[in-house]
Amino acid sequence: MLLALVALFPAGVARQPEAPSPGGAGRVVRDQAKPSAATSARAGRKIPCKTPENASLCYWAHGRLSFYSVNFTWLLWKIGTHRLLKICDEPTYLSMQGTGDCADPDFPPNLERIYDADRHQWKRGGGHGDYYPPDVFGDFAICPLEPEREGERQYACVESAKITFVQK
Repeated sequence: MLLALVALFPAGVARQPEAPSPGGAGRVVRDQAKPSAATSARAGRKIPCKTPENASLCYWAHGRLSFYSVNFTWLLWKIGTHRLLKICDEPTYLSMQGTGDCADPDFPPNLERIYDADRHQWKRGGGHGDYYPPDVFGDFAICPLEPEREGERQYACVESAKITFVQK
């Protein structure tokens, strides 16, 4: 039923284009994501990122997605700002309390492929030491999971990504 509602929602809402602004000549985007409202549910996500409740708040941002092992969180730095977004996949109070939804969030398929391939290569090489996923630079479709508050990290999820560079 939720899928039916998600599929019907975009038809009745006037939307602004979600394409990132074309900046920076010479960038090479290696992987494109499909930017539809129902993509989250169909792409194998356990919890959809873009929902009818937050679809109007979603936006594109150029940034760097990184894993921080100190507190096992994924942070997205919006390049050109001092802003860090904490990447989760569930807009509930429990996920913001560290129940695991932020430690291992669902990502779009193109990001999952990058992390899976890198992890596989690390294991093939002997898997010595701790595994640290590579940083990914690109344009990310971000859906906020809570209102923005000055001076605090905002919880958000990544709906889709247009990857520019993977730093190993």
